[in-house]
Amino acid sequence: MDVFSRTFLPAAAEAGLAVQTVGRHMPVFRRCVGSGDATILVTRCSRPERPAGGEYLLLLTHRRLVVTQQTRVLHRLRLHLNTELRELSNVTWSPDPRTHSVELAATAIDGIRERFLIRNNDPKQMWQLDTLLNHAFRTRLRPAQERIVATIGEAPVNSRPATLRPAVVR
Repeated sequence: MDVFSRTFLPAAAEAGLAVQTVGRHMPVFRRCVGSGDATILVTRCSRPERPAGGEYLLLLTHRRLVVTQQTRVLHRLRLHLNTELRELSNVTWSPDPRTHSVELAATAIDGIRERFLIRNNDPKQMWQLDTLLNHAFRTRLRPAQERIVATIGEAPVNSRPATLRPAVVR
């Protein structure tokens, strides 16, 4: 069993997802996530701007965020979002203790702002989710810094001028 399967199934069970739901969404997740990528979170979510848009399932791994949508009428699965975490910008989340929910928002690489509302029954789960999101987006990702590999016309800092030595002929 690969890393993804070993971590996805316990995370889905912890979220209280039905086996049928997991089985239906698993092929879509499999196509998006590598076998060596560990699951951080699997949960149901909704979109605040589209409350009647169907059911969404959010998968967060160490490298990717994948969201699938199941339509209400025909129960068809559709991939809503599939992106690497480093391609997301302006990632924010805000826990709401009154409603036991967390709103996650991020701007995808195409510039579209995505918002997801994750509801929990238990306030402890809400704070646990806050900790998971903090771990995924703040501690694991480092801001992209400009790296200078080489400049044209300048000698490397630690280099010495080459010295020519005569070859020994025997």
